[in-house]
Amino acid sequence: MAIEELTALIEQSVTKEAFGIWFLIGAALVFLMQAGFAMVETGFTRAKNAGNIIMKNLMDFCIGTVVFVLLGFSLMMAEDYVLGFIGVPNWNILTDFGGFLRSGNAPSFVFNLVFCATAATIVSGSMAERTKFLSYCIYSGVISLFVYPIEAGWIWNSQGWLCQLGFHDFAGSAAIHSVGGVTALIGAIMVRPAAWKIHP
Repeated sequence: MAIEELTALIEQSVTKEAFGIWFLIGAALVFLMQAGFAMVETGFTRAKNAGNIIMKNLMDFCIGTVVFVLLGFSLMMAEDYVLGFIGVPNWNILTDFGGFLRSGNAPSFVFNLVFCATAATIVSGSMAERTKFLSYCIYSGVISLFVYPIEAGWIWNSQGWLCQLGFHDFAGSAAIHSVGGVTALIGAIMVRPAAWKIHP
């Protein structure tokens, strides 16, 4: 059997529902990374701050979910894009939820939601023990509402400018990890090193 015949057979067999199931399995695995982040970051902090760091990881997902539903997903996967830079929100997820589900966008939404929370969570470890809880919650909301949806739309929306140039993201290395890493670096520079680590 030739490669072309095998590829055609796979394309005929794999349906939209199969892709949806695969997206949801991947989303569940990425969601479990939140627990891993919480444990790693707790291990790098003093015992008195363990509850704080775990709560920040939880709030990344809680705040991120609300703002990603309200605006983030519409910015990221909009059908209309302005110069390939930013999506024009349509709010179909809020105004026509049944149509949103029938269109098959729900698995993609959940998949992108957990990646949005992951991009926001990367930063909490870099600023551990040096950020007030409210300040961190505001940061998390801004990342999930504007920063991640806009830049991920450049890559994963077919109308995004990077996608139009033929850019391919491997496992979220650009859309998730580089954005999380850059914002973590900016945050770490802003809050400066922990005094107790420099002068024990």
